[in-house]
Amino acid sequence: MGDIFIELKQHFRRGNALKRLIMVNMAVFVVLGLLQVIGDLFKLSGLSLADLFSLSSNPMELLFRPWTLFTYMFLHSGFMHILFNMLWLYWFGVLFLQIFTEKQMVALYLFGGLAGAFLYLLAYNTIPFFEGQASTMVGASAAVLAIVCATAFRIPDHTVQLLFVGSVKLKYIALFSILIDLLSVTSSNAGGHIAHLGGAALGYFFVFGLGKGFDLTSRFNKIIDYILGLFSIKPKSKLKVKYKRPETDDEFRARRSNDNKELDKILDKLKKSGYDSLSPNEKRFLFDASRK
Repeated sequence: MGDIFIELKQHFRRGNALKRLIMVNMAVFVVLGLLQVIGDLFKLSGLSLADLFSLSSNPMELLFRPWTLFTYMFLHSGFMHILFNMLWLYWFGVLFLQIFTEKQMVALYLFGGLAGAFLYLLAYNTIPFFEGQASTMVGASAAVLAIVCATAFRIPDHTVQLLFVGSVKLKYIALFSILIDLLSVTSSNAGGHIAHLGGAALGYFFVFGLGKGFDLTSRFNKIIDYILGLFSIKPKSKLKVKYKRPETDDEFRARRSNDNKELDKILDKLKKSGYDSLSPNEKRFLFDASRK
């Protein structure tokens, strides 16, 4: 058993952000599932851990459990629930990491989950249809939809093969998912579908902001980097660093102008012919540009 935990720990350390998100979701599902089985076997009463970490539509409960704004997006109500969420996360996460960074993925996952939570709370406490209805919510769907829609709206004409359907462009998959959620906001899982819309909207605004030169996730990642830097071990001896001659203003403007022209050229090609038409160098240039 100890060897298994050591191996899983090594996989987690070596894995990228996508693999780590999936592993965290799976670990939470397994641990809570085992605790639930133990509680049932010994007839333990009281508040379950799932209840403690799920998001309630009641603002007063949220006031005493603010952590549920984050924890709910790592909980799932059953095997099929987590299976479909993790499959969506994996399929679109692989594409996401081809055009965005791992830090952007983690931040967007969290922001998408938060957007879904806020829209869920807003709907249940302002819309007459939900008046008097008590609800709790779990699941990574809103967080995953943020990544799905960010990928789909960034490379809308990229095609994937779907079973029984064939080639479908990402933009149609995203729009179909959004339409299903819109038609389901009065269903038995109304809260989940409302949260999906919040996550999808966050994914769209992330891509829209990048088009305007603003990265929605950058400030969050700077804060995380700063916090991690506080705990980093500083070397005792100073390392010798070779400094390059700084660019002159004219050199900087010339390089910036060339980079902008190359980026415009690649984006035009992406819009006309899709992501697959880009050369490896063009994909790398687009990826580097998205990180700045």
